[in-house]
Amino acid sequence: MSLPLISIITASYEHSSWLKLCVASVADQEVELEHIVQDAGSRDGTLDWLPQDPRVRAFVEPDFGMYDALNRGLRRATGEICGCLNCDEQYLPDALKSVGQFFAVHPDVDVVLGHVIMVDATGQYLSHRKVQPPLLGHTWTCHLSTYSCGVFFRRRLLADGKFDFDASYRAGGDGEWMVRLLRAGVRMAALGQFTSVFTHTGKNLGRQAVAQAEWRRLRSTAPAWRRALAPFFILQHRWRRWRDGSYSQSPFSFALYTRSDPEHRVIRHVAQPTFHFPR
Repeated sequence: MSLPLISIITASYEHSSWLKLCVASVADQEVELEHIVQDAGSRDGTLDWLPQDPRVRAFVEPDFGMYDALNRGLRRATGEICGCLNCDEQYLPDALKSVGQFFAVHPDVDVVLGHVIMVDATGQYLSHRKVQPPLLGHTWTCHLSTYSCGVFFRRRLLADGKFDFDASYRAGGDGEWMVRLLRAGVRMAALGQFTSVFTHTGKNLGRQAVAQAEWRRLRSTAPAWRRALAPFFILQHRWRRWRDGSYSQSPFSFALYTRSDPEHRVIRHVAQPTFHFPR
C-alpha cells in the first residue's frame, strides 16, 4: 500500500531538551515524512543544534505565538497529511504508519484522531485518553476532548485559509479550530489506537490562566441555547465514552524517549491503566 507523505509541524521556543525527544520520536517513524520546526529565536541552546539537524526542516524567525508559528509551518508543508506536535509531546512507534494507512483506505475522512498517553516529566505513566470524534455542542460549551498531538488532518483543509489557526489565541486555539471544523461538517474518525504521548511538564500552556480565559472567550461565542444545554452535552459525552469502551483498558506497554536517555526509547509497562486526569 502506498502511503501519503506526512508533514509534522512543531512550534518551538526555548524547550531544547524536550524538543530533542520530540524530534527523535518523529525521526524513527518508518514512513515518508517531513518534520518542520518553527523556532521563534530560542536562546536556551536550541539553535546550537536545531538548524544543523538533518532530520528536520528548521525555520528560525520571530512569530506572534504558537498558533502563528503553526500556520507558518503548515504553509511550508508539502505532505498530504499533517499533524501538529508540541515540543513536550512524542509519537509512539509506528504511529504515523497507522495514521497513513487509515487515511489511504478512508479517502472521505479529513481528520483522524488517535488515543493519547499522559506521562510526567520523567516519562512515567500518569493516565491515558481514548478519544472519539467530538460533538459540536460539547466542544463549544464544555471542553475539548481531543489532544492536538493525536489529531491528524488532510492538508486540503487548509487550501483557502478557512481553517488556519486563529493566531489571536495563545493557548486555547485548538478548541476554537475544532469548533470551526465541526460547524463546517468536516468528517472525522477515530483511529482506535494510541498514537501519541503528552508530557505534563508543569509548564503546559493548557494549565495556565490564559488558557482558562480563552476557553471562556470561546464558550461565550456559542448560542445561548447551546450554553444552556451544557449539562446534557456532558452526559451525552460520558455516555458515548462508556458505550465505546473509553473507560476500560487492559494492561499495556509503550515506548518513549526520556531526558535521561534521549537517544533510545524506554519501555514503560502499565499494570493499572487509568483514565483519571492527573491533578
